[in-house]
Amino acid sequence: MRQKRAKAYRKLMQAYSLAFGFRQPYQVLVDSLMCKEAIDHKSDLVKQLGVVLQGTVKPMITQCCIHELYLQGKAVQAAVDLAKTFERRKCNHKEAILGDDCVASVVGDTNKHRYVVATQSQPLRSKLRKIPAVPVVHINRSVMILEPMSETTAEAKEKAEQAQMLPSAAEAAKVAQGKPAEEPPRKKRKGPKGPNPLSVKKKKVQQPSGPVSKPAVSEGADQTSAKRKRADDGHPDPANPEGPEKSGHKRKRRRKGAPKPAGGSVDGNNASDNED
Repeated sequence: MRQKRAKAYRKLMQAYSLAFGFRQPYQVLVDSLMCKEAIDHKSDLVKQLGVVLQGTVKPMITQCCIHELYLQGKAVQAAVDLAKTFERRKCNHKEAILGDDCVASVVGDTNKHRYVVATQSQPLRSKLRKIPAVPVVHINRSVMILEPMSETTAEAKEKAEQAQMLPSAAEAAKVAQGKPAEEPPRKKRKGPKGPNPLSVKKKKVQQPSGPVSKPAVSEGADQTSAKRKRADDGHPDPANPEGPEKSGHKRKRRRKGAPKPAGGSVDGNNASDNED
């Protein structure tokens, strides 16, 4: 297989895996016509399926498809032997039906078991394109081809991606509980606007025209200043009329033998010292 085609098939199977949950080994549902085509071209069907799907595969076949090969006789005995090597998929049909109808019934309307269908039947391929998430493989001139996504599958893929992006019911409930109530948007008030405060001149403060009154002085400060003034003028203080000498301060007693102060008056203590 060419590198460009292998890269395209790898991307396609990754899209099926991400959107619809396909996992390896891929379950490949093979019909009777695909077994006959592989024998006619002498190709290894299981190996080619692994190369095309870019992963491990698990081929499967229904009982109705094997019964369809039995009816064709010994001419297709090699195809019968090949079909017997595949895993048997129960179709729950009591009487054998056509292989196309059996495969379509196993796939169902949603392909919940994630089958990859390998078939050479053109009517079956057209029917499977209308079912979402069904990869279809067929052989064209001994080359196995994986068909691109159908329109139904692409639409289902977009819906699945949108559903994954939306929060779950539990997450939405948590967000609703913790989300505060939104306040209604406030309406802008329409009307004349005031002037720009930066362009308005400041008002000038008017000075008073009358005499400026002196600040009031406390009563204690007035008394202290009056006392100091009387003491400086030589007037006695009414609180201490005897003067500073009688205010409780005693004169220091002169020691014996000390010289008398020059021109000083002799008090009673100095007279007693002289008598002695």
